[in-house]
Amino acid sequence: MSELPAEQTWLVLVDLLTDLKKKEKEIPKEITKNIQMAKTTINFYKVDPTDPERQVAVKRINEFLTSIQNFLMGLAEEVSPEYADKWMDKLLRASRGEVVYPQKKTDSKFVVGAPSGFSMVRMNFKTPLSEDRVQEIAEYENVIIEFEEDTLIVIYGDKENIKKSLQELSSFFKEQIIEME
Repeated sequence: MSELPAEQTWLVLVDLLTDLKKKEKEIPKEITKNIQMAKTTINFYKVDPTDPERQVAVKRINEFLTSIQNFLMGLAEEVSPEYADKWMDKLLRASRGEVVYPQKKTDSKFVVGAPSGFSMVRMNFKTPLSEDRVQEIAEYENVIIEFEEDTLIVIYGDKENIKKSLQELSSFFKEQIIEME
């Protein structure tokens, strides 16, 4: 899926927020929360932009981004007019669909259609895991463990079985901590 102008706008706003914090400007928690909500809503929309229910998200995305932009640009003006102009230029480029901040292409990690009645958990490890050992745990604890990447697994199953498999997998965490020391 190609990038949405809203994604680039979001990236510019995150960078602006970070820069303002470095300049010791106080950012209210509501702005930080809205930044997170904007990204969540963008990702929700991107799963299937043709779905009419998801198209309603466009309005929410724009509302989040506009309120964040208005507040942060007000702080940018306090720093200096030149500083605010620099950021406004980036925001205008983003709104025109230009790539201001290139992003690494990744497939969505949003799991659509997890088996009905199953619980799910996703785990990310620092180093790749032994697939044989992980599959032994899956068979023994009666869960489904899928490798999305070498260091990323998804576990499906009954909640109690998932808890037991996580206890078994905890040994991998301990091994990775020892390796890092």
